[in-house]
Amino acid sequence: MDRIKKLCSYLESCTTFADVGCDHGYCTEYMLKNNLCARAVISDISDKCLDKAKTLLKDYIQNGQVSSVCCFGLEDISKDTELVLIAGMGGEEIVSILKNSFIPRKFVFQPMKNCRAVREYLLSSGAEITADEVFESGGKFYFVLKGTREGNKTAYTDCQLDYGLNTDGADCQKFLKAELEKKLGYLQRELGGKARAEIELQVEKIRRLLKNER
Repeated sequence: MDRIKKLCSYLESCTTFADVGCDHGYCTEYMLKNNLCARAVISDISDKCLDKAKTLLKDYIQNGQVSSVCCFGLEDISKDTELVLIAGMGGEEIVSILKNSFIPRKFVFQPMKNCRAVREYLLSSGAEITADEVFESGGKFYFVLKGTREGNKTAYTDCQLDYGLNTDGADCQKFLKAELEKKLGYLQRELGGKARAEIELQVEKIRRLLKNER
């Protein structure tokens, strides 16, 4: 399934929606076309990227449903925004955005790498992760996190911090097997010391998850 379509399936009805790092603006278009939000904000750190979304959403901008801001992360996004999407960035970049601003009331995050950093920051800040899954698109695997600013009731194991809560899903099982093969390939190389120990630890984690051991 197309990555954008899959991302949109995690979005829900809200009054106000913000698409941070919006690129072409397809997710905002989905929200508006399906009457899932009354108002939306699109933002990007690049004027050039923001122009692409503004072109796609020009009718919604003209009727006052969409506003655009050029800024880093959530700098010019209201804390009262009900739902915020941040997708297509590295995990550490998403954490940096949150640290420099705020955790949204409701969020959908799709980090391209280092999802553990995002999980750790959200949980340590008291946020509740309500969905934590892997999906496949175009032969690649992506983590997606959905949740709320407050209400943390979920304890993660060390394995789950690396690979998510829903490790029984078909896409995640496929992902874990691919990761295991990749890391076993690393071990066949001439690795030593700390690097080898870290990969061996990851191999053991994945094997436990594939056996449904958390």
